[in-house]
Amino acid sequence: MPEKITAEDRERVALLQLITNSKHEFNKLSITQLTRLQELIEKKDYSHDKKAQKSKMKLLGKINVRLYELEEGRHPMG
Repeated sequence: MPEKITAEDRERVALLQLITNSKHEFNKLSITQLTRLQELIEKKDYSHDKKAQKSKMKLLGKINVRLYELEEGRHPMG
C-alpha cells in the first residue's frame, strides 16, 4: 500500500524544486527556509535507497554550510 502524501511531503518537494531548478536559488533561501528544509529532509527516511541516502547527506551538508555562512555574516568580525 503506497504511503499517503502529507503536507510536509508537499512542502519538502516544493523547496527541493526551488533549489534544483537553479543553482542560484539555493543561495537565495532564507535562514528560515533552509532550517525548515533541513528539518523536512532529516525526517524523510531514504534508507531503502542507498543513492538517495547519499544525496540526502550531501544536501544536509550543503545546508549546514550555508546556514553557517548566513549566521556568521550577521555578526561583523571585530
